[in-house]
Amino acid sequence: MPIMIRDILLLQKRELETRLKEKYVERAGDSKKLASGLINVIIGPRRAGKSFFAIHALSKLGAFSYVNFDDEKLVETKDYNEIIDAINSVYSNPKYLLLDEIQNLDKWELFANRLQRQGYALVITGSNSNLLSKELATHLTGRYSLITIFPFSFKEYLAVEEKELTESEIREKLFDYLTYGGYPEPLLKKSEYKDYLSTLFSSIIYKDIVKRFRIRYVQAIEDLAVYLISNTAQEFSYNTLSKVTKSRNVHTIQKYLGYLEESFIFFKISRFSFKVREQISSNKKIYCIDNGFIHAKAFKISPDIGKLYENIVAIELKKLEMSGIADVYYWKSQQQEEVDFVIKQGIKIRQLIQVCHDIGDIKTKNREVRALLKAANELGCRNLLVLTENYEGEEEISWFGLKEKIGFMPLWKWLLLPPSF
Repeated sequence: MPIMIRDILLLQKRELETRLKEKYVERAGDSKKLASGLINVIIGPRRAGKSFFAIHALSKLGAFSYVNFDDEKLVETKDYNEIIDAINSVYSNPKYLLLDEIQNLDKWELFANRLQRQGYALVITGSNSNLLSKELATHLTGRYSLITIFPFSFKEYLAVEEKELTESEIREKLFDYLTYGGYPEPLLKKSEYKDYLSTLFSSIIYKDIVKRFRIRYVQAIEDLAVYLISNTAQEFSYNTLSKVTKSRNVHTIQKYLGYLEESFIFFKISRFSFKVREQISSNKKIYCIDNGFIHAKAFKISPDIGKLYENIVAIELKKLEMSGIADVYYWKSQQQEEVDFVIKQGIKIRQLIQVCHDIGDIKTKNREVRALLKAANELGCRNLLVLTENYEGEEEISWFGLKEKIGFMPLWKWLLLPPSF
């Protein structure tokens, strides 16, 4: 076994021991124990806390080994037996094995399958959504358990305080969360958000996309990323995006956006329609995985609070979608009236959600409510909710013969409650 590989793992082991001493905030996934007998797969954005979650979960089970493939020398290793020999040497033939950022390793799935056959209990993490569903089913011959870790939810963000907060303190924290997002490291280490997130954003673009997919026209994907983050929570078409990036090839733009989604920077939702063809051909809406990226990278003079509200809600609903709990869409009428989120389970529309920061403006309220009533009538849904800054209550509202009860709830309270349809 080359000394170099063993030395790399020894240094990573020291880093692991240091990290176990750092402050840890319990994550939502902690309630779901790592499944025994399965390959446990943890996915999510870079630096969202996947490895930290895995480290603390495994530490409760006993001794385990750790290999981080965010190391070029390890990734360049051709003989994977050398890695296995180094693991057994450094960790004395461990049962549990954590393989961090495994997507960097060529033919990672063959390596994981071999390790499982050799009796290791595997936990693998990845910052690429290609480790999802059908890819996992195709590549991993054993059964697996999937856990998704995003940046801190608002509830996790508040847990950092380690004390019970008053309502006014919670609302104040919401403004910080809306602005700076939920990435754990700058919050826990009190570092500068903008510099940290700007560097992380660029690292994901270059390391996970440009380098991995050998993109030659780097400026195009940079322009696309900055445009999307500056237009979060807005509709887009591929034709429009091709003009923004000065790329005439719409298929290239679709491919680039796919890379950005795979790397967990952005995600899109489709416009709801009962006709599948219409749903596929309609414009999508784009959202960012963390509001902090918007603060760090968006080309805007002042933030749009309403869009920040909407993006936070989209992130929470995306978690439900990735967990298989519900499908999420937006709705738009022929008159361009819009409902921000349509929650669908199976064939049933469970809830319609409108996000309205400035509910005190009567024109704004009437516009948002009118769209909700029209969507309720068209989609046959009576569970209507408007998320607001402070207003809470229930109103029975009539509009041109349509009458429904509509619930109003402050965003901070909705973020702290479990999903309810």
